[in-house]
Amino acid sequence: MRPQIPAILVLQDGTTFHGMSCGATGTTTGEIAFNTAMTGYQEVFTDPSYYGQVLVMAAAHIGNYGVQPGEVESENCKVSGVVIKKFSEIASRAGETGTLQDYFERDGIVGISDVDTRALVRHIREAGAMNCIISTEVDQVEALKARLAECPDMSGLELSSRVTCASPYDLGSGDMRVAVIDLGVKKNILRCLEERGCRMRVFPMHTTREAVLDWSPDGIMFSNGPGDPAAMKETIALFAALIDSGIPCFGICLGHQLIALSQGLKTEKMFNGHRGINHPVKNLITGKCEITSQNHGFVVSHDSLKNNPDVEVTHLHLNDNTVAGIRLKSKAVFSVQYHPEASAGPHDSRYLFDQFMHAMATSKETVR
Repeated sequence: MRPQIPAILVLQDGTTFHGMSCGATGTTTGEIAFNTAMTGYQEVFTDPSYYGQVLVMAAAHIGNYGVQPGEVESENCKVSGVVIKKFSEIASRAGETGTLQDYFERDGIVGISDVDTRALVRHIREAGAMNCIISTEVDQVEALKARLAECPDMSGLELSSRVTCASPYDLGSGDMRVAVIDLGVKKNILRCLEERGCRMRVFPMHTTREAVLDWSPDGIMFSNGPGDPAAMKETIALFAALIDSGIPCFGICLGHQLIALSQGLKTEKMFNGHRGINHPVKNLITGKCEITSQNHGFVVSHDSLKNNPDVEVTHLHLNDNTVAGIRLKSKAVFSVQYHPEASAGPHDSRYLFDQFMHAMATSKETVR
């Protein structure tokens, strides 16, 4: 066991929590957010959509089952920092398992434990999203506030360029060719496509319409990712051009928001976002409800839907009636705000990948 090191968490509104260090020592800033999942912390910490965020874990015990190589959604931790109630430096699982402490130290993730996370989550729910700072180096609150004032607001912040791939790469094999626009794609999205016989080429976010179409894809996947979608003007234009090609398209999370923006809709910042593996969504087409995994702080504006009668709402979040899915009436284009690959999380929404496969098969048959 390593020696106990005091840590401090200061929120933008001045609220302060004291605790003990977990992970790397140092100072970190970001937008504070909370995740309600009871399991899957390794998948959560490696999700690129969390880039730029300090994450509060609502589950009381984190680290108890360690980390394993196969349970990652990207090559390293993407969170800016973590806030935890009870942190375990011991991994209980047998086999090729490491500790979360070593994992955080490897990736330089600064965290604070022994915090009343129930009180903190309630505060965020009442006060809304805001920036915060964690430090094991500085214990002067005013000095931390001054440093926190330099942290940019998430609204207007483009972050996908920090987590997209550097150059195109291929994976999978099969009859269906899927171009994946990587805005911070989770590995399980690629796994779900590969399991269904897709040959993929993953393109960086700054790719061109010509580069994608020259590969002759049967379908296009617009991935998840971090940041404010409205700040991504070039990507919005790219999505509009790719949708106009008539090729079936499927968008997830940030990809969903950018599809909406490319069709003249608007997005808006949420008060405190949806993050967890227990969010209820209703499919308005089938009437069925599903429990979903979600991770987003922005949402498609309901009011803007009247700007484009070709856009139909297909899914609603049952907790607050926010838009959870849309489709275009004139094209084989659909998207959801949540994560059908759900890693970690329920498998209720995996049918959306099958829906995408059917759209591509139908399109290929029509062309023939």
